[in-house]
Amino acid sequence: MGYAYKIEGGSKLSGVVEVGGAKNSALPILAATLLAKGRFDLENVPNLKDIHSMVELLAHFGLEIHWENPNHLVIINPGLTTIEAPYNLVKKMRASFLVMGPILASERHSRVSLPGGCAIGARPVDYHLKGFEKLGAKIAIEHGYVEAKADKLVGTKIILDFPSVGATENIMMAATLAEGTTILENAAREPEIEDLANFLNAMGAKITGAGSSTLVIVGVDHLHGAKHRVINDRIQAGTFIIASILQGGSIIVKGAIRPHIEKFYEVLEKMGVEFTEVGEELHIKANLKTLKPVHVKTMPHPGYPTDLQSQIMILMAMINGESTVAETVFENRFMHVPELERLGAHITIDGHTAFIKGGVEKFSGTEVMASDLRAGASLVLAGIMAEGETLVRRIYHIDRGYDKFEEKLTKLGAKITRVRLEEEV
Repeated sequence: MGYAYKIEGGSKLSGVVEVGGAKNSALPILAATLLAKGRFDLENVPNLKDIHSMVELLAHFGLEIHWENPNHLVIINPGLTTIEAPYNLVKKMRASFLVMGPILASERHSRVSLPGGCAIGARPVDYHLKGFEKLGAKIAIEHGYVEAKADKLVGTKIILDFPSVGATENIMMAATLAEGTTILENAAREPEIEDLANFLNAMGAKITGAGSSTLVIVGVDHLHGAKHRVINDRIQAGTFIIASILQGGSIIVKGAIRPHIEKFYEVLEKMGVEFTEVGEELHIKANLKTLKPVHVKTMPHPGYPTDLQSQIMILMAMINGESTVAETVFENRFMHVPELERLGAHITIDGHTAFIKGGVEKFSGTEVMASDLRAGASLVLAGIMAEGETLVRRIYHIDRGYDKFEEKLTKLGAKITRVRLEEEV
């Protein structure tokens, strides 16, 4: 049993759409509440499946959680009742592994199941574990669990082999309660890292350099409760910006933060899109017939985000000329291409590069399947632009990252409904 989106294509969308809170920022911030006893007030938290999975995991550790309203979460940490994160909870998403650093820091002992999640690449946790070892933890992996123990954590210099977002977050959280200073080099620079650092500092941590490739964490004796507003979701913003461009700029996007996806804006401006910011509103001027093809290479932040790769591919398929997308972040992230081809896109793949032959006037509605979160959103955008009916299966992927997605699109004029399937392929 599952659900799908049924989309009647050809609708003209217009109006204002508001960007919600960032899932990829909220998840590590939720994990960070394991670091200290106290009350945490978190606003602008997206009401999503992944968030509920993390809330369920926090409750397993003895934290008390309730929603003040649909996007305001109150968490009370009275002290952890266990140091183990079991497989049945961790398997739901990879971000569950982010509890390891905070528990190791607060309890000096952590046992976490190896994670599950999207099928877009290996994303090993080795970088996390090497960082914990550098801080003084002893690591053992057996029976599908990672166990970390330390009499004490001691600050040191850690150089990441790759600027992994998850490893940066996990090591940064662990280092907040270590003795002395930790210098984390080749750190991830994403806005979500900066948001987590701001939250940790509100808890009493001493972190500088967030947003750069070198983080400095001066260990403190203890942390405390805090209030925080999660940043807006840059990927959701980018998705709605693409939707607006496909619609000729008739959608105004509220709450997009340009510096968080600067490279994305630059690529679109190179294509011929014009942006005007009016307060929190982003007004977009675009004409599909005159936009130029571009070549995109995904890179860790501040490069072009891999999470906006499938969305721009929809746009590339509809403008004249040949564009390319080179994927350098995940090794398995073109799984949506066969689905786009079913809709009528002309795309060939050679290694890690997709060649998109543009000029599709209208996609042709059909049944397609979401292979991951962002690919699912791109298929919905294509379905709105298609002639006839499109059925997007496996929308549980989309539910993991887009709060009220169909509700927001319906308000803009899309004909999209969630339908129950007798069987999910």
